[in-house]
Amino acid sequence: MFQRFSSVVHHHIDDVFHWHERPGAVVRLTPPWLPIRVVSEARSLRDGVAVMALPGGITWHARHSGYDPPHRFVDTLRAPLPLRWRHSHEFADVDGRSTRITDNLTTNVPGFLLSRMFRYRHRQLAADLNAIERAADWSDSAPTVAVTGSSGMIGTALTAFLTTAGVDVVRLVRHPTDDAGYRHWNPDNPDAGLLNGIDVVVHLAGAPIAGRFTPAHKRAIRDSRIDPTRRLARLAAATPNGPNTFVCASAIGYYGPDRGDTELTEDSAPGSGFLAEVVADWEAATRPASDAGLRVVNVRTGLVQSPAGGMLRLLHPVFSAGLGGRIGDGRQWMSWIDIDDLTDIYHRAIVDDRLSGPINAVAPEAVRNTEYTMTLADTLHRPAVIPVPSPAPRVLLGSEGAAEVAAANQRVLPTALQQHSHTYRFETLQPSLAHLFGRPER
Repeated sequence: MFQRFSSVVHHHIDDVFHWHERPGAVVRLTPPWLPIRVVSEARSLRDGVAVMALPGGITWHARHSGYDPPHRFVDTLRAPLPLRWRHSHEFADVDGRSTRITDNLTTNVPGFLLSRMFRYRHRQLAADLNAIERAADWSDSAPTVAVTGSSGMIGTALTAFLTTAGVDVVRLVRHPTDDAGYRHWNPDNPDAGLLNGIDVVVHLAGAPIAGRFTPAHKRAIRDSRIDPTRRLARLAAATPNGPNTFVCASAIGYYGPDRGDTELTEDSAPGSGFLAEVVADWEAATRPASDAGLRVVNVRTGLVQSPAGGMLRLLHPVFSAGLGGRIGDGRQWMSWIDIDDLTDIYHRAIVDDRLSGPINAVAPEAVRNTEYTMTLADTLHRPAVIPVPSPAPRVLLGSEGAAEVAAANQRVLPTALQQHSHTYRFETLQPSLAHLFGRPER
């Protein structure tokens, strides 16, 4: 069966083709709702092989051929399944400034399954190219960036975006390694030369917050953030040929679990409770870097939207089964951020010298829980009529965990970003969820 998908992006054909040649392109184009993990990317579109992993230990090998830059390359899938797949990527100049992208496929995969995937891929490519172009207004430098937590949901998306943008990324990992582009990082005792030649540190590592708030879980949340951040900040400050910028993850938990309808900006007072205390100490742990004159950005992140992880990964199967609904009375504010908007904010924090201090990484428009659940259900074409009783999260998370996470009520504004006229890919929720699930926008 032959199928074709085509669209136009408003970028020069050379830029579009070269984007596909850079590391991270396959990751950026893999729809987040699919249970596919990129094991390794092809070293070359000429004759390289990309390896993908599926559940059940199944691996797919896509071998490239038909290399004709900047017009064409082909990948042919080899898999231990009765699956046929030959994908010809075609690029044609439109007017010297725009490029028509055409995906020609010979496959036995049904078209209705592929249409969602290629809707996502074409939107994602256009949005990434637009974001890279916008970043040229912030800086013309090409920094070398070291990233902790690069294998997590945010780290995977960010490192792939940075490498497709031409940024040199060094992944700081906890296991010993000789792989190019990786360095061994011991959070308890980082090597003195770890950050030699690094321009910017992006520190994302930390134990997951979701879970029952037992003493052990709370200790893991705190211990994985405060001291490792302080040690890394001290090292960044003490490295002679080292970073000039330290970008550290943070969270809107800084404002406390329930601030009602109060609009919260970066200047708002911290709240109370476990997460508020942890986040305040987490941000304070970056002070050795700022005291030494480094530019420090604390990215106070909201509820990250991606089917690949976090809250949405948990809600997706529930809502797809038609079992979703609001939590309690549904009036609590949810300050959310699309995963790709978050990568753009981190990219800006890396290269834009005008940003420093705390930055609220949230969409311009928070939504109440009722609106969020109705929008998600509508995007997935399912009802949302089964409310979650207020006691239910306490059964799973305990009283403290339920209050801090499931029932958190925070109306956070991205004031610092808006003061710099920051451009969002998704200012409102429905287009974000539509893209993340490959659905049409309304």
